Amino acid sequence: MSLTGTQFANLVASYVVHSFGHRGITVYREVYLGKTIIGKNRRIDILVIEEHTRTAMALECKYQDSSGTADEKIPYALADLEQLDMPVCLVYGGKGWSPGILHMLRASAQTAACEPDAETFAPSDATRELDAALARTFKWWDLVVRGKQPFTLPGTAPR
Repeated sequence: MSLTGTQFANLVASYVVHSFGHRGITVYREVYLGKTIIGKNRRIDILVIEEHTRTAMALECKYQDSSGTADEKIPYALADLEQLDMPVCLVYGGKGWSPGILHMLRASAQTAACEPDAETFAPSDATRELDAALARTFKWWDLVVRGKQPFTLPGTAPR
């Protein structure tokens, strides 16, 4: 399935609302927030705010299903996100990334691969990286230990 950038951002926003809306977050699309590194008005693709704590996270979405110019935008997007004084994540999807850019995306602490299932919006291996980024920001540690049992010493009862 090939998506436009807007469709991908809407898919990611829909996934976040569907999977985590019950945790007290509000999701906004295309929010103006400060200036870019070249002085232009910055527009964030997705802004997630946890209402109770007033913690926020900016998500920039990039999708590339065939080789093209999105590759050239990644270094700029990463540098621009570094300037924001808040939790950020560049969320990427698609199969069209060049090997060099894909390596850059996979190696960055500020990125997350995410390709949600548009029918179920269920957390999965395809959303694990974004789930972990959200967990780190909003302290939702149950997301990262999902399905795991606490370690206990032999012969002791779990708490």
